[in-house]
Amino acid sequence: MALFNALSSSLFRPQTFFTKIPSISSHNRISQLPLTLSCSTSKSPSPDFDDERTDKKRPNQRLSEQSSWEAKDLEGRDYLYRLGKEADNMNIAVGARDGVIDPLFAGNFLGRDSDIVFDYRQKVTRSFEYLKGDYYIAPVFLDKVVCFIVKNYIAHLLNTKVPLILGIWGGKGQGKSFQTELIFQAMGIEPVIMSAGELESERAGEPGKLIRERYRTASQVVQNQGKMSCLMINDIDAGLGRFGNTQMTVNNQIVVGTLMNLSDNPTRVSIGQDWRESDVTNRVPIIVTGNDFSTIYAPLIRDGRMEKFYWQPDREDIVNIVHRMYEEDGVSRDEVISIVNTFPNQALDFYGALRSRTYDKSISKWIDDIGGVENLGDTLLKRRKNEELPVFTPPRQTLEALLESGYSLIKEQQLIMENKLSKEYMKNIDD
Repeated sequence: MALFNALSSSLFRPQTFFTKIPSISSHNRISQLPLTLSCSTSKSPSPDFDDERTDKKRPNQRLSEQSSWEAKDLEGRDYLYRLGKEADNMNIAVGARDGVIDPLFAGNFLGRDSDIVFDYRQKVTRSFEYLKGDYYIAPVFLDKVVCFIVKNYIAHLLNTKVPLILGIWGGKGQGKSFQTELIFQAMGIEPVIMSAGELESERAGEPGKLIRERYRTASQVVQNQGKMSCLMINDIDAGLGRFGNTQMTVNNQIVVGTLMNLSDNPTRVSIGQDWRESDVTNRVPIIVTGNDFSTIYAPLIRDGRMEKFYWQPDREDIVNIVHRMYEEDGVSRDEVISIVNTFPNQALDFYGALRSRTYDKSISKWIDDIGGVENLGDTLLKRRKNEELPVFTPPRQTLEALLESGYSLIKEQQLIMENKLSKEYMKNIDD
């Protein structure tokens, strides 16, 4: 290397040579005059020299005898060209992955996979470790959701049209989303969940593209992780529904068109890249929830595209769900039946709010014990790192405390309804 550096420095830096030139003198003396020469790149390279400024390779030149990067696809293009043409590359299988290459190169320094970003890409999916406890799943709800998911995964084996979308609708607070998540947990499904707030954007086309990206992400979960997945959109009518004088935006139209296109072509989903015959997306079901599907564009909810399921738990379902909710608090089934009979025609979230309301008195007492309202901020936020908060003792759930909370909630409901009726009355008078 030292010899190479010496030769390089001597060849490619200006050199000064001395040559003998006859002087114009009467004595014919030989004088030494300096002659400076410098090396430069020739503008006409020889045929045997490749110009570094061009991207052309010699004919039949390969990167390696064992390289598969130059393998041609069905369109006669190599793998690098195909990856470069994709606007948003979803191919996360490229890289040093455990079981694909030699373990010597995968190593165990950053985990078994060198593609450490893989784990973060999949965080749009949801797991349900936070669902602790033994919850009750209504048999009718379970049968409908499980049957729909299985039908979509074996749609290629069935000689019938299988809708891609399941629309679960019903009254507010009836546990549509929660019951669905319990089924996902029981079946080991890792879904991609969206909300109605993601169906609108200040940029036209963004929500439609987001739905396609999330759909392809669910498909990648099936392909790369070997887990069942689906796309779930909560409260879809809040984002796509037409209520009174609400304005229909371009994004509303694009989202509706995107969902209709997914229903008609569930295995051909583009997010901007060129269409390729080999780019086939795994079919994954779509589950949406809402309160009133009559506000949604009618062709989207037709039977061929969306299978609709109206969820209204009966009294037996409500008693079983509420009993499982209060089982760890020591509330018996007879006491739960008494609560349901005292407050009939209420949604499931009402009975969950009873338990939350019973904590109010205990929390007020705990605030007084830690120094009152004046010192609350310092106690909660400015304590030392190893300093723990004072112990909070949860209240004991009794039938009397739950009934007291229920009457308080009923009173609030009546005040809201009276206020609403008063506004409607005044509006009619003005008209």
